[in-house]
Amino acid sequence: MSAWSSYVAIGDSFTEGLDDRLPDGYPRGWADRVAEELAAGRSGFRYANLAVRGKLLNQIVADQIPVAEQLRPELITFCAGGNDIIKPQCDPDALATRFDHALGRLTATGAEVVIFTGFDVRQVPVLRRLRGRIATYNELLRASADNHGCRVVDLWSMTVLTDPRAWCLDRLHLTTEGHRRVALRVMEVLGVPVSDDWRAPWPQAVASPWAYRRQQDVIWARQYLVPYLRKWVRGIPTGEGFLPKRPELALWDAEPTPGPIGLTSRPAS
Repeated sequence: MSAWSSYVAIGDSFTEGLDDRLPDGYPRGWADRVAEELAAGRSGFRYANLAVRGKLLNQIVADQIPVAEQLRPELITFCAGGNDIIKPQCDPDALATRFDHALGRLTATGAEVVIFTGFDVRQVPVLRRLRGRIATYNELLRASADNHGCRVVDLWSMTVLTDPRAWCLDRLHLTTEGHRRVALRVMEVLGVPVSDDWRAPWPQAVASPWAYRRQQDVIWARQYLVPYLRKWVRGIPTGEGFLPKRPELALWDAEPTPGPIGLTSRPAS
């Protein structure tokens, strides 16, 4: 049985669970997987997932942290800044300062708070140029965690996630297997025993020819990177129209309150 009877997840698409889908298309993700493990053998376990895709740190602070403060769970996971750090003019020091202030608000609730570093993007075209910036942000987050007495899930050191099979075609969101491995890592950080190991090697894969890999890079840039940059240049809001998939701190076996738009809405049965 876990040490926590209630859990609130805060963040963006990473925490919402995009691209780890249940059979009906509803997003699951690592946070739901963690909640399921924590609820095992414990009656009355409650869970809320306030994360919304595309949200920037300031939006998460404005929309989600006040709710978490009001809900006052025993456990909070807080991952934010990933959508900020890839902006061309992002200042990691200023971003980390805002994150630190938000983290202080969460720890003041008395909850156990777990934060996350950014991923190592050395194998992602274009984004690999931001590797130094992300590394700087990570170190600042670790310092913040030390100051506030928080646990850290070090995604950067999870070299198993450098395998392309951990990532969807957009190279920004984890696959089902990627989410599963992150959930296992979170459970390890929490000190909760699990049967599987997130470090387990991937099955042997046939190496793709260099020309094919470069072709896939071009397709990725055209289909995913360029449209994203266009939205950023035009100032189109991220996460517009989406609501949290589990806005209430409800029993784990209860159906989530559906949002009104897009994949955050469970299709009617």
